[in-house]
Amino acid sequence: MCVSAYGLVDGDAGQAAAIRSWHANAVRINLNEDCWLNINGVPAGYGGAPYVNAVINEVNILHQQNLYVILDLHWNAPGGTLAIGQLPMADADHSPTFWRSVATTFKNDPAVVFDLYNEPYGISWACWRDGCGSPGWQTAGMQSLVNAVRSTGATQPIMVGGLDWSNDLSQWLAYRPTDPSGQLVASSHVYPDNACNYAACWDSVYAPITAQFPMVTGETGSQDFPCTANFVATYLPWADAHGVSYTPWVWEPWGCSPGSFQALIATNGSSSNPIPTAYGAWVRAHLMAVN
Repeated sequence: MCVSAYGLVDGDAGQAAAIRSWHANAVRINLNEDCWLNINGVPAGYGGAPYVNAVINEVNILHQQNLYVILDLHWNAPGGTLAIGQLPMADADHSPTFWRSVATTFKNDPAVVFDLYNEPYGISWACWRDGCGSPGWQTAGMQSLVNAVRSTGATQPIMVGGLDWSNDLSQWLAYRPTDPSGQLVASSHVYPDNACNYAACWDSVYAPITAQFPMVTGETGSQDFPCTANFVATYLPWADAHGVSYTPWVWEPWGCSPGSFQALIATNGSSSNPIPTAYGAWVRAHLMAVN
């Protein structure tokens, strides 16, 4: 939104109340490092203080509904390139600076969690942890991002997603970064088109991690049409049984369309006055049953 001069943060008190009415207790907010840092040609009025203050305001609105907030680095770009999409990994040019600033802003807020990078892909586990130049520019490894957060004195939990769009956690235990605060959280994204999308994989790859670390599935949801809950009806009960938290994608009135990620809310509803899709209705009923 911000890089296109379309808006800042898409949320208000009505939306927060509606989310809470589904018995949710956490919301994940996707951030753009260029807008936060006001760099690389972000339109005037949509970067820096206006963006940061909008995020702070949204976090406070969500807290008023007793909702935890996950802050996620979702869009980034190296050098002077404007951040308009997802890249293989965080960039060394700006991402550590972004996290130092975000962590400084929220270090006294115990109801905030930091999700270091949305969906790493196309890199090795060594690059994931330590950084590399394989994309054609220098990445920031997860260790450097953990260090950036902790350098501010912030002690909140840090979510660290794996490879293959955060779905592959097969080497997470072996390559996990070191966190001096001992607050590391494994993050997974689980959709029907991912490789680890079935119970045997979750049992063999995810369950051993949950025995040692907390896990949050930062994204999961339906991808079928017309918006059934078949996949989440399998995954969310597995997650519940293994102590895995989750934030289903996505709280927007986008409805359902063939070949697309499906939304929790139908197009004839709104984020503040939601009409759930079939998938959303199942999620709502499930959250009400478990919370």
